[in-house]
Amino acid sequence: MKYSVLIIFSLFLFSSCTKMLEEKPQSIAEELFYNTPAEVEAGLNAIYVPVRGSGVFGALYECQMEIYSEYLYGRGSHAPLNDYKGLDNTNITRVTGMWGAFYEAIRNANIIIKRAPEGTALTEDQISKYVGEARFLRALWYFYLVRDWAGVPIRNENNMDSLNVPRSSKEAVYNLIVEDLLFAEANLTDVPRLVGTPSVWAAKTVLTDVYMNLHQYDKARDKALEVINSGKFSLVNVTVADDFDKLFGPEIITSSEEIFYLKYSRSPSGQGFSYPHYTHYPGAGYYPPGGYYTFYSDAEENPFVKNWDKNDLRYEFNWYVQTFGLGPTTILNKKFSDRVTTTAGGNDFPMYRYADVLLFYAESVAQAGTAPTADAMEKLNMVHRRAYGKNPMVADPTVDFSLADYASKQPFIDLVVKERGYENCAEAKRWHELKRLGIAKQAILAAKGVTVEDKHLLWPIPTTEYNYNKAIDPATDQNPGY
Repeated sequence: MKYSVLIIFSLFLFSSCTKMLEEKPQSIAEELFYNTPAEVEAGLNAIYVPVRGSGVFGALYECQMEIYSEYLYGRGSHAPLNDYKGLDNTNITRVTGMWGAFYEAIRNANIIIKRAPEGTALTEDQISKYVGEARFLRALWYFYLVRDWAGVPIRNENNMDSLNVPRSSKEAVYNLIVEDLLFAEANLTDVPRLVGTPSVWAAKTVLTDVYMNLHQYDKARDKALEVINSGKFSLVNVTVADDFDKLFGPEIITSSEEIFYLKYSRSPSGQGFSYPHYTHYPGAGYYPPGGYYTFYSDAEENPFVKNWDKNDLRYEFNWYVQTFGLGPTTILNKKFSDRVTTTAGGNDFPMYRYADVLLFYAESVAQAGTAPTADAMEKLNMVHRRAYGKNPMVADPTVDFSLADYASKQPFIDLVVKERGYENCAEAKRWHELKRLGIAKQAILAAKGVTVEDKHLLWPIPTTEYNYNKAIDPATDQNPGY
């Protein structure tokens, strides 16, 4: 049985095959609490909780990001996202909740960063690791904020009690992110504190992603290569489509590919992954509790899906036909399925896995230089081979891409981007990538025939922020178009 490893303000109970936390809320003042390892680890667990709920990474964040991609369309209250004209009131309310959750998690991280060094029963080594984890998470949540809102107020351990914090520039936010991740890289350990918490390799991986978003591809290339050369990770082998459940299935605790996942469990209550409830059709067999079928695609009308090689096992694993009045070629995504649950999904949310690092490296090599290299192509082929049920580590001319066919820079980058679209389908990564590359408008117009308005590229600063934060002027500090 798989159990959650992250519950707010909890103490650990270990057994040989489970990692379960016993909930023990604390009412003691924070300045008197963070003194022992158990107390600080309870505080660390609290950093994960606000963003694990269904309003963020438990479901709605993925829905928002995936509908923006060129291969999915939203239904119901998510249908306005198909217009790419900005957000209606319902979706503004949703992203406002995400903003609040990110800042709640950041505040919880700030408390650890400030209080752990004062712990009376902590060693210096423990303090370094605990603060490293807190700063990793603070950086990660700011990374999401800056990509979705651009510049945001920087709340750190020194001003976390201040209401009036001005909106910082995007550059300043990225500076904080890099500084935090470099600290985390220097202080986190080779093995994470628990499954579902970061290691030094997670810090290097997120740094890779950050450097790519800063277009510092030489740094991204080098950082990704450190993870690859560590020998700590490998692609999970598959031979049939269902074998991808070894990566995404509800029973999996961890795998050789996992670098940093948010962990979920069917039990105890409230610890499940809600995302499958949004993706599936009731009675389809992939999620017994039901489903909202929030988004869908079309196997013939959508060119991204239509052009996806049907011999690619990822296609079979990702899609199933489900008609509900939109035509016989309507398909739903089944990457995250739990066919036996009666409560909620046991699947984890894969924020970073080894396939990401291999593809980050492949692109960064080309972006940083004038052309791809044989090594960059090999890393791409490793992921591609696995998609066809081949051994990732053994060259196979029946499926491998040839460097001679993609010898120049841009065609190779385009190939990596296409491959990453197939690999990361339904993982809430595509929209950020399209924006990073500056091709979001182009991709949506080509696949959906819709022109993306500039305002849709960012979310609005919430009214809940500028209503109490007098350092932000809604007339001058709001994102364009809102």
